Amino acid sequence: MAHLTKPKTYDIEDSNIALLGSDLEKHVREQGGDTESAWNEAGIKEGLQIWRIEKFHVKPWSPKSYGSFYDGDSYIVLHTFKKTLEAESFSYDAHFWLGQNTSQDEAGTAAYKTVELDDHLHGKPVQWREVQGYESPRFLSYFPRFVCLRGGVSTGFHHVTELPPEDIKKLYRVNLSRLTGGKSHLVVREVPAEAESLVEGDVYVLDKGVEVLQFNTKSSVGQEKFKAAEFARSLVDARQGRCDLVVHDEGSTGSFKFLHEFGEDIQLRQTDLGPLDMAEIHPTLYRISDTSGTLMFDIVQPPTRASLSSQDAFLLDHSAGASRPAIYVWIGNQASLNEKRMAIQYAQQYLYDKKMKTDVNRVRVTIPVVKMVEGQETADFLEAI
Repeated sequence: MAHLTKPKTYDIEDSNIALLGSDLEKHVREQGGDTESAWNEAGIKEGLQIWRIEKFHVKPWSPKSYGSFYDGDSYIVLHTFKKTLEAESFSYDAHFWLGQNTSQDEAGTAAYKTVELDDHLHGKPVQWREVQGYESPRFLSYFPRFVCLRGGVSTGFHHVTELPPEDIKKLYRVNLSRLTGGKSHLVVREVPAEAESLVEGDVYVLDKGVEVLQFNTKSSVGQEKFKAAEFARSLVDARQGRCDLVVHDEGSTGSFKFLHEFGEDIQLRQTDLGPLDMAEIHPTLYRISDTSGTLMFDIVQPPTRASLSSQDAFLLDHSAGASRPAIYVWIGNQASLNEKRMAIQYAQQYLYDKKMKTDVNRVRVTIPVVKMVEGQETADFLEAI
C-alpha cells in the first residue's frame, strides 16, 4: 500500500520561492493546462475575489469565508476598484498570502499564479506578497474582521462556516490593527492553546466547546475588549445556545480560572515586537539589473523620484524606521519583460542576500513585498521616496 508523503512546509525564513523557469512553474503548467479558468471572471467588476491554492490548482474561496484564512494554506486575493469616481478603467491590487504552515508547493504556486493573474490583467495590478503575521495595512483593510485559523486544505479544512464542535480547546489572540485614516480592524489569530501563547497587551478568547472564556489583559484597550466580546459572542451563537460565555479581567479573582487552563503559576510574556531590521534608517534605492546573467542591485543616489528611469527596474528598501515597513519594486514602462515578471522573486532574493550578509536577527524577510509598474504607484511608495 502506498504511503502519502506530507507536503514540505515552506519556511520563509530559510528558503526563497523559485518561480519562472523553475521545475515548479513546469509542474503548475502541467497541472493547470495552458489557460487558468479561475481568471475568467477576475477583475471584471469592483470588489474582492479570493482563491485558495489546492494541490497546484486555483479554487474559489467562499465569499461567506472572506476574511478567514488557514495558516496551512496559500491564497490569492484580488481587489478591483476605481481610483476616482470619474475613472474609466479599473485599478487592481493582487496579493498572494502565505500561511506560516503552507507547503512549499502551495506557496510557489500562489506566487506563480499571481504573476499569471497579473499577465491576464495586462500588467496593471500592484502585486503584494503577504506573509502571515506581517500583513500589510492595505491587505487588512479589506476585512472588518481578519481571522487566521490553524489547519488547511491538507488537513481536510475547507470552509469556516461549518457548525463548530463542542469538545475542543482553541485559543485566539485578539487585537486591533490601526490603519491609515484612523480606522481600526479586528485581527483574530488562532494560536497554540498553551501558556507560551499568552502575551501582555492583547485580549484572548478560549473556546472550550461548551464554554467560551474571554480574558482581558491589563494593558488591552476598551475597543479591543469590545471587539473581542463580539468575536466570542459569535462563537457562542454558532452553537445555537449550547454554550456559555464568561469574561475575566487580568488581576480579578476570576482570572485564575482562565490562566489555570494553561498550567500552574502562569505569567504573561512581554510583548513580542519581533526582530527589527535597522540596517537602513532611511530608505535605500537600488537599480535592478540581470543583463549580465547575474542579478545585481546597484545603489542609486539620491533615493528620490527623479532618480527613477522608465528604462529600468528599481528596488526601494523601506524596511526600517517606518510604521509600514516594506520592500517596493518599481518597474519602468520600458523595462524588460523578464524584469516585469520576475520582480517579486528579485525582491525576495534581495532580502535573502541581505539576511546572509548581515545579522540575521535584524533582517525580516517576512515584511510585505510590493511590485508596481510606472504610473500605478501606491501612496505609501510615493510617500517613502
